[in-house]
Amino acid sequence: MRAGDTLSDRARDRLNTVFATDDATGKLQAAWLVKEQLRALLTTESLADTAAARDRMQALVEQAAQPETNRLWRTVCRWWKEIEVLVVTGATTAKAEANNTAIKHIKRTGLGFTNARNYKTPILLRSAARTAA
Repeated sequence: MRAGDTLSDRARDRLNTVFATDDATGKLQAAWLVKEQLRALLTTESLADTAAARDRMQALVEQAAQPETNRLWRTVCRWWKEIEVLVVTGATTAKAEANNTAIKHIKRTGLGFTNARNYKTPILLRSAARTAA
């Protein structure tokens, strides 16, 4: 699902039309609002703003009363300390995850290596090429 703040006027009108005509129960719109609030929570810049966004998300989850949004809320609560660290430091594991993905890709394409050195060399070369770029 696309971010609400990146929708064009036409796309926003289409989304509102879907909510008005095809979402009689309001569940789709409620879930979309919870998703948008999670995005807002993760882009806050202070712990006070994050706490306020969390309170707003909790209210939206309670209004939605859906298993999916409840599960998302439990996940946010479980990861709350890590979310606070993200807000304070801005540090993520994105680079490590990207490296792990690249290694897995090489591993998939490198099936058949019988020599560990022959297997390790493409991993190191690819890593060096990505670092130099």
